Amino acid sequence: MIKTIETAAKNFCTHQLRMECQNQEKYDKVRTFIAYIDIISNNSDKYRVFIAANEAFIQSVATLFLEEEQSDEETLQDMTLETANLIVGSAKVLAEESQNPYDIGTPSFEGITAFEKEYDEITILSNAANELIIAIKELDA
Repeated sequence: MIKTIETAAKNFCTHQLRMECQNQEKYDKVRTFIAYIDIISNNSDKYRVFIAANEAFIQSVATLFLEEEQSDEETLQDMTLETANLIVGSAKVLAEESQNPYDIGTPSFEGITAFEKEYDEITILSNAANELIIAIKELDA
C-alpha cells in the first residue's frame, strides 16, 4: 500500500508541482503541517495515512493552486488537506487498477508540529527545501 501512495505522491510532485523529489531515509523534525485520511481495504482492514509536509512544500502547493507567494497559516492548512486528498485519491485509482481497491475517508487536519506519529510504514520524499512524509498506521478494528 505504501508503494502505491508513494507513486501517487511522486506523480503529484513531478506533474503538478514540477519538482523532483527523492526518497530519503530520515526526515527533519521541523514545523510540519500534518493531515490524515483513513482508508479501508477490500478485506476490511483499516489504516490511517498521514501526509505531512514542511512549510516550503505546502507553500509550493498554495502557489500552484492559488498563485499565492506567501500564504497565511489557515490557507496552508487547507492546502495540506487538499494535498492529502489529491495524493491518496490518486493512489486509490492506482490501487483499483492493480486489483487492490480501498475506500478513502475525508481528510482531517491533525496540526502543525514536528512529525512524531506512530506508524507501521513510512516514505520520505524531499529535494533541497521541500519535504513530504507519508506514513501509514494500521488501526485496530
